[in-house]
Amino acid sequence: MTTFNSPFREELKNFLSLRQASLSKSAYDHDCHYLSDFDKFAYRYTNEKFVSEALINSWINSLKGKRSSIANQVIVIRIFMKYLNSSGISAYIPPIPKVYDDYVPYIFSDNELERIYLQADNLDVSKMKKNPLIKYEFPMVIRLMHGCGLRIGETLALKMKDVNLHDGILNMRHTKNDKQRLVPMNDFLTDVLKRYCIAMGIVGVPDAWLFPVYGRDEPMTPKDAQHCFEKILHLANISLPLRKKHERGPCLHCIRHVFVFKSFIAAEKAGRKIDDSVPYLSIYLGHDSLKETEKYMKFSSELFPEAMELFSDYSSDVFPEVTYET
Repeated sequence: MTTFNSPFREELKNFLSLRQASLSKSAYDHDCHYLSDFDKFAYRYTNEKFVSEALINSWINSLKGKRSSIANQVIVIRIFMKYLNSSGISAYIPPIPKVYDDYVPYIFSDNELERIYLQADNLDVSKMKKNPLIKYEFPMVIRLMHGCGLRIGETLALKMKDVNLHDGILNMRHTKNDKQRLVPMNDFLTDVLKRYCIAMGIVGVPDAWLFPVYGRDEPMTPKDAQHCFEKILHLANISLPLRKKHERGPCLHCIRHVFVFKSFIAAEKAGRKIDDSVPYLSIYLGHDSLKETEKYMKFSSELFPEAMELFSDYSSDVFPEVTYET
């Protein structure tokens, strides 16, 4: 158990108790580490029961490591500062340091998504003899990834026993980092998935793959899915021919980027307070650390210049529904 000695020791213990109930073990361990370091700094430099801007800035200046690591620490301390303020203790809330990183994820525009859905829903399977079922499967794959922010691997690993069509819940068992999680769907997506399962004849068959290869007891592979998606991108005339080496061109995983982007935009339009969401987003997406989540906050300023301000901070309410194509 972490021991605190600063004037904020009781508040730190109470805060961590609250955090433990909502965070994964790895995220909670990160919080403990960051808060312990802050406690040691505060114990050394203040006897006051308030947190001044000068104290916070001195603490930030004392941090070592990569900018992204420092930003992660500041994010956690920001949340704690807000907790102190809500408890009647004056505390300065620092801005999140800018993180300069070459990585640029590709975000599909609404028009590009419309073209992707159009091509996916009208697949020509005459040259897909290995798995003619892909004509019916792939449109559903894209809808699940778009609607729930899933990875392609964990989407294809789903079986009927992982799908609760009554409550609209997906049990993600085969995931990156083995982080099993429950993912809710909205009513519309649940209904679309229900109609798909009925059409595929897999309702009531627990061990049936959601996206099987025709004639085999195995699921569609991520490689085959990516190959199919590349054909769709070509037919939809979507590419990034002049992309820089650090830019991720349009690919199937970018559908996951869209989910995150759309969720934040919808939250902002609904008037939700934009702050403190990275830990919650990490859990929802099945990330193992806040650093993994950070890259999803970046996107092409050429595609969405009006949203740059939105992504300079982190949102607190996760996650409203996005719009799905029928």
